[in-house]
Amino acid sequence: MLPSCPRLWSASLALLALVAQTSAIWPFQPKRFRGNALLSAGNMGVEADATVVAFGDFNGDQFLDILTLGSDHQSLSIYLWDHEGYAFRKSVAFKHSRRVYNVIPGDFTQDGRLDLLVYSQSTRSGEVAIDLYAASPSGGFDLTPITAPPSVSAQPMPMDVNGDLKIDLFGITSPPTSSSPFKVWQNVWNASSSQSDLFSTVDPNFSGAQCTLSNPHSNAAVDLNGDCLADIFLVCDDRTSGGKSYQIWVNNKDDGFALAQQGRLPPGTQSISFADIDRDGTLDMLFATCASVSTSTGVGSMCSINIAYNKQLPLCTSNSASNVQNGKPVCRLPDDLCTADPDFQFDLRERADNDAFVRIPLADVFPPDSQSSGTPSLVVMDTSQSPSVPVPIKLGDVNQDGFPDLMAIVATGSGSRMTRTPHLVLSVPCAKGVPGCNGDGNGRRGWEVVRKDVGPLVGVQDARSLAFLDMDEDGTLDIMVQRSGAQGQGNILFVQNNFYYDAFFLKAIVLNGACGSGTCPAADGVKKYHPYGVSYSGATYKYTVLDTSGRRSAAQVGQMPQAAYQSLLTPYVYFGLGRTNNYIENLFVGSTKHTSEHYINMEGVIPNSKVVIIPPVEGDSWKRELYLRPGEWIPWVTLTVVASLIILAVIVLVLHLNEKREDELERRRASHHINFDAL
Repeated sequence: MLPSCPRLWSASLALLALVAQTSAIWPFQPKRFRGNALLSAGNMGVEADATVVAFGDFNGDQFLDILTLGSDHQSLSIYLWDHEGYAFRKSVAFKHSRRVYNVIPGDFTQDGRLDLLVYSQSTRSGEVAIDLYAASPSGGFDLTPITAPPSVSAQPMPMDVNGDLKIDLFGITSPPTSSSPFKVWQNVWNASSSQSDLFSTVDPNFSGAQCTLSNPHSNAAVDLNGDCLADIFLVCDDRTSGGKSYQIWVNNKDDGFALAQQGRLPPGTQSISFADIDRDGTLDMLFATCASVSTSTGVGSMCSINIAYNKQLPLCTSNSASNVQNGKPVCRLPDDLCTADPDFQFDLRERADNDAFVRIPLADVFPPDSQSSGTPSLVVMDTSQSPSVPVPIKLGDVNQDGFPDLMAIVATGSGSRMTRTPHLVLSVPCAKGVPGCNGDGNGRRGWEVVRKDVGPLVGVQDARSLAFLDMDEDGTLDIMVQRSGAQGQGNILFVQNNFYYDAFFLKAIVLNGACGSGTCPAADGVKKYHPYGVSYSGATYKYTVLDTSGRRSAAQVGQMPQAAYQSLLTPYVYFGLGRTNNYIENLFVGSTKHTSEHYINMEGVIPNSKVVIIPPVEGDSWKRELYLRPGEWIPWVTLTVVASLIILAVIVLVLHLNEKREDELERRRASHHINFDAL
């Protein structure tokens, strides 16, 4: 029919040509990923046999890079993020002399660059060798490592123990001492000395009975009493019951650490993670318990997900409300969130009258369906590495509603037919029949598995570990799945989070005070640079925000609370704000400094931005940098504004011309009237 309509055919060709010309000059880049779903991004340039052991910003460009360990468990490689190519590019590679257990990136030399602290196999049984590869000013690393005193098999935890913003290590040296088993590898690095030691082992100032650290453990440097100063959480071996216990040591700055709480952990406790589950401004504990764990597969049977809520002072309803009764504070004012609560408490007893502890059977969250065989189990250990590495339940706010979601690897089947599939579980309000809520539908938070548009996740059957990260710093939490390779699809899969959520987020990072002003000066042929890549542990964030209905809520986040056993935490924090039509009301940022004001309150922070905070050094003041994310909606807003201005200008011009014409007509009528009277 087209030949019989030559005019229509010509018009169609002209229209197509016009569309082609328009698309050629269209100023906006097309979206890299299309579809409101989780989308597979492949291995993003990472070698197929590599294992990602840590994240960090190695070149200080504020894009997340990765550190991998080769299949020989000795070769270390750094992949830098290529923003233009949207992939990781291999940059530095070298081989350690012994089998590597873990690598902790951190600025141990206080020069604003990431060094590599390597935990590896020692010549003595039951020891962990510790070596540091210092960053080279010209790039790469000094391949002559600095050796530190070894540790027992329980890996030391990096944190700032003495409040000087330098990364120390906390653990037990080998051989341990009976009088004071806890030791601190105190950072004594002196850049001006060519023969400076890195650490000096000292007895920490601890007031209380010290326990025997578990191996593996979930030790963390995290604020648990609410004063925005990192405390110490320890997982210990309980000699009386044969299980595990915990200790919480409160940070009293120069007065040392005091044992504030201890107790038994439920039988079969696995790795413990920390997050503000119910968004009340306090950090809670989330962990799995399993009746048994296979040493060959790392799969736990008859598992449950447990949440221990932190009992602390709640948020006051308003700034004007009185927060003191009988001489004691009963709540925290919105502009005074960093108030310590000496009566904070975790109650891990499963009782009907204890709403601060919730146990959710795994089968309730992941009910068997027609495609699954048998009761679901949980992958809690990565047995592809030697020794095995714990696989914790990962927490991250995927949908930006302010409540952390979780991700876990669920195993079904047995033997060679066992599948290990990662699942994303959203935190949802409690309702009847929702896992995590009681029978009448009440409770703090419920959990719901995402079943729709998650094809890249459910298609994986050989997962061995998971991690949240923000690829390309675009403001969404993406997913990295590490695989055994049994499906023949490589060892690493990156999944792009392309869901659209009508909510806001904030990213933040506290630096370690290197270079003071936030810019390291040029020296020895090296240009000046920003010390963004420091991976500083122990910073604390608390914020209040108003939702669209005017209701105020508070939340708390910790920066890199854990780093042992390849915990795969990012050096920045990412937290959702939910729906809001306002700035962040109060953002409290706490450091580990032993000063009277170890935190700062930032008011009116813009959502959907990244905040860089530099703590004061030697009497300086706090420094802040705010980076706005150039979202894809900005060009559309600009286009809308320009189009609106053009339309308004046309309307004004038309009205002006009409008014001018009416004025001319009125002048002529007046002139005609005068002449008529004269006649």
